[in-house]
Parts: sequence; C-alpha cells; structure tokens
Amino acid sequence: MRTATWTRWAACALALSICVPVAFADRDTKSISTCTSFNQQDKGDDKVEFTINNTCTIPVDCTISWRLVCAPESKKRRAAHAGAAKLALTNSSMQTAEASASVCGDDGWSLDNIQWSCQPNKD
Repeated sequence: MRTATWTRWAACALALSICVPVAFADRDTKSISTCTSFNQQDKGDDKVEFTINNTCTIPVDCTISWRLVCAPESKKRRAAHAGAAKLALTNSSMQTAEASASVCGDDGWSLDNIQWSCQPNKD
C-alpha cells in the first residue's frame, strides 16, 4: 500500500515539475508581444508621430529608432540623420515620440529603418 501511494505522489510531483515551469515560461515570452502595439502617423508636412500602446498589466520600457534621410534623390545634398526615443510605459497606457524633418529645410525627406521593441520594466 505504501509503495502505491508513494509512486502516485512521485508521478504527480514529476508531472508538476515539468508542466508548471513550461506554462509560466510560455506566458512570459508571449505577453509583451501580444499586449504592445506600434503605430505611426504623419503630422503636417515635416513630422511623423510614433505611438506605442501598452495594454499589458505590467510596466514596459520601449525604444524606437529611425533614420531620417534629407534630399534622398540628390547625390550632393543627401544627408542621413539617426533618431531614437526611449519610452517608459505604465500598465495600460500609451506614449508618443516624434520624428521631425525640420533639419532638412526645404529639401525632400524620407524615413527608413524604423524599429521598435519593448521589454518588461526591471524595477
């Protein structure tokens, strides 16, 4: 009788030790990507607004980076400028950052290499 009880207990303990960490690990890796979103919108003729929305139940730290290219079609006046912003979002909030092409003056411009990412806040 004791052997059967011990065997059942050991089997349950083994099953829990395998299943529980996998369930929590899966939840941690999916939560940030499923509860943060990114959007960009033109603001006037020389600005683009980037928005990150955090619907997570935890605060997240996000980064946005981009490259502004002035006079992209010109061989002589073409100039590239890197831009970046760091945002700290509390749970269920959103923040914006802005890329401005005012440095380009009257030249045309374009944005490329736009990247964003969010990580759980370490605090």
